[in-house]
Amino acid sequence: MYPDLALRTVGGSVVRASDESFAAKENLIVPGPPVFDPTTFGHRGKVYDGWETRRRRTPGEDQAVVRLGAPGIVRRIVVDTTWFTGNHPPRAAVDGRADGDWFELVTLSDLKGDSENVFDVRCHRRADEVRLRIVPDGGVARLRVFGEALPDPALLAALGTVDLAAVENGGHIRDVSNRFYSEPHNLLLPGPARSMGEGWETARRRDAGNDWVEIGLAVESSLAVVELDTRYFLHNAPARAVLRSGGRTLLESELSPDTVHRVVPDDPTPVTAVRLDIHPDGGLSRVRLWGTPTAGGYRTLETRWLSAR
Repeated sequence: MYPDLALRTVGGSVVRASDESFAAKENLIVPGPPVFDPTTFGHRGKVYDGWETRRRRTPGEDQAVVRLGAPGIVRRIVVDTTWFTGNHPPRAAVDGRADGDWFELVTLSDLKGDSENVFDVRCHRRADEVRLRIVPDGGVARLRVFGEALPDPALLAALGTVDLAAVENGGHIRDVSNRFYSEPHNLLLPGPARSMGEGWETARRRDAGNDWVEIGLAVESSLAVVELDTRYFLHNAPARAVLRSGGRTLLESELSPDTVHRVVPDDPTPVTAVRLDIHPDGGLSRVRLWGTPTAGGYRTLETRWLSAR
C-alpha cells in the first residue's frame, strides 16, 4: 500500500500550469474524491472540482507541475478524469524530475473520461517533482502519485531522533483490517489532524475480534517513544492499544478519548515494521514512532539513496 506522495496534506504543491482557464490547478492534489454539482456555473463557465484548460485552436499540449510533498520513487500514477466526460483529454503523459533533469514515468497514453486511469511505473529514480502533460487540452480531476518516500540519509542523521512512521521519512501502511470510514495512511501525515475525518476510523465491530494496522518503517530503527493520538475521537476512540513487532510486545496501553498518549516501549530491540492492535475498534488521528535508524538502517538507506539518483 503506497502513500500518495503528491497529496496536499503531505506537503505537495502544484507550482505551475500552462493554463487554468476553467478550473484551478490546485484541485489536482486535494484529498478525497472529486465532487460534482450540475447546477453550479461561474463567470468562467461550469464549475469543476479539478484542473481544466481552455480549448486549443492550435497544436500543442497543456502541462501542470507538482512538487511532491514527500520525494521518492514513484510506483503508480492515477490520472483521474471523474466527472470530465466530453471535456477530458484523450491522451496524457507524466514525467518525473530530479537534480534538474526530467525523465519519463508514464509514456503518452490514452485516457478514458469519467475514470480513474491507472498506470504502473517502472522507473526506479527518485523524483521530487512530476509533470502532467495532457494532449491537447481538457480537464483532469485528480493526479495521484503513489510511491515510496525516500528521505535524504544525511538529513535523517543530522536530525537524530525522528518520526520513523512519517510518510516523508519513508513510513507506510503495509496492511489494515478495516478502512470503512477513512484511510489508514492518514495516521502518518504531517502535522496534527484538524478533525476526526483526517484520521483513521474503522466500522463498529459486532464480534469478539479487534482491528489493527501494520506500519512499515523506511529502514531498521530503534524506537524511543510511541505516540498514539486520539484527538477529535470523543466517543469512538479505542479502549486499548497493543504494539507488536515480530511476535514481541513493545507496549500495551489504555487509551483515552481526545488525548495524545506518549509511551516508552518496553522492548528496545530494533524493528522494521510494527502492528498496532486497537481494542475493539474505533479511530486514531495520528501514530508517531519516534526513534533513530540503526547503523545497518543508515547503510540500507544510503544504498537506496545512491541507486535512485
